[in-house]
Amino acid sequence: MAERALPRVCVIGAGSSGIAAAKVLHERGIPFDVYETSDRVGGNWVFGNVNGMSSSYRSLHINTSRERMEYSDFPMAASYPDFPHHTHIAAYFDAYVDHFGFRDRIRFGTAVEDVARRDGGGWDVRLAGGETVAYDAVVVANGHHWDPRPPEPPFPGHDTFEGEQLHAHHYRTEDQLAGRDVVVLGMGNSAMDIAVDASYAAKSTYLAARRGAHVIPKYLFGRPIDQIGGAEWVPGWVRFPLFRLMLRLAVGSMETYGLPRPDHRFAQAHPTISGRILDRLAHGAITPKPNIAALEGDRVRFVDGTSVHADLVIYCTGYRITFPFLDPAVLAAPDNEVPLYRHVFHPDLPGLFFVGLVQPLGAIMPIAERQSELVADHLEGRHALPSRHEMRRSIRRERARMRRRYVASKRHTIQVDYDDYMRALRRERRMGAERVGTVAATPR
Repeated sequence: MAERALPRVCVIGAGSSGIAAAKVLHERGIPFDVYETSDRVGGNWVFGNVNGMSSSYRSLHINTSRERMEYSDFPMAASYPDFPHHTHIAAYFDAYVDHFGFRDRIRFGTAVEDVARRDGGGWDVRLAGGETVAYDAVVVANGHHWDPRPPEPPFPGHDTFEGEQLHAHHYRTEDQLAGRDVVVLGMGNSAMDIAVDASYAAKSTYLAARRGAHVIPKYLFGRPIDQIGGAEWVPGWVRFPLFRLMLRLAVGSMETYGLPRPDHRFAQAHPTISGRILDRLAHGAITPKPNIAALEGDRVRFVDGTSVHADLVIYCTGYRITFPFLDPAVLAAPDNEVPLYRHVFHPDLPGLFFVGLVQPLGAIMPIAERQSELVADHLEGRHALPSRHEMRRSIRRERARMRRRYVASKRHTIQVDYDDYMRALRRERRMGAERVGTVAATPR
């Protein structure tokens, strides 16, 4: 029997997920091309990326420890701190590509403009400049932190506000804050980082919260917090109650720091990790405020009736999930929802795979690596999917579970628990291999 021809694959994006996919395809001998709009790898972690899609800022450090962020077979340098700077991460990605030797498969400065299904299977990929290349499969790894989502709906007075309004995506350096009265809206990681920067550079800093959040430190008991109890064999129903107890003892209530009380338990929303925000709040360098009610001239009014002068309002309100190279009739993500089996496979679009389209309670890099192994298994015929009906049923169950688990938010449509999801991917690889045998044994 002739050997099965390996499919030709297009990988869109050379960020942390795209290079993970490329490395696996390269190792397996699966032919592929990577298209990247920038002039280097690293995506979101390249400060000042020439493609304009990076949301990195000068002071950015990772909020997951390096040991939990690194790829499984390429450890970060021991000289790196526990929570490296973005320059360390960008250099690490460059070293990863060169170590495994697939840089020549990446076409830099090349945007994918359109991906269309071909009659009879496969995909036509049209590149900027008009060239169209045929592929058997496409791996989408274009990220989900590059298309900023402003407040929805806009605040009253936004169109007549006399100060500057900026989405966190466009924040770069403390120079943008210097000597100004700054209002930061949000309770996520970017909001905390920017508020801390502002507390040193700005004239005054106000942190406005649309809802409460659990703020957790980077260290607990002298160890990076994500290394405490983190293991695939420890289920969430064991891990999270222990975390809640430890955080209550170590941090106390959010109200102690002037922040609103969260309307959910820890792990029912994406947590905010900051080693500095609580200190700056405790020292009065940042003034907590409730949600914005309106922008009025040169002032910001909050829902409690108070108002402050503001030169700059920074919206840390998240991102849209968008695929500009796909016709919305083929696939769109209204309300940031994408119906994918295991967050990788679309039941109605064979040969179209998604890597890194998750928001983990933890780092995305090892997840993207394992997702890529799953995709490669499938491309090699070593993994078979369940029926479309079973995939759709699984997607519905997952959506229902997420709605029960997480607070209602566009941020939580692709949320996963790192260890639980890594275990689920491992299980899917095993089950897919078993299905191959079942399919082979089924009479045609």
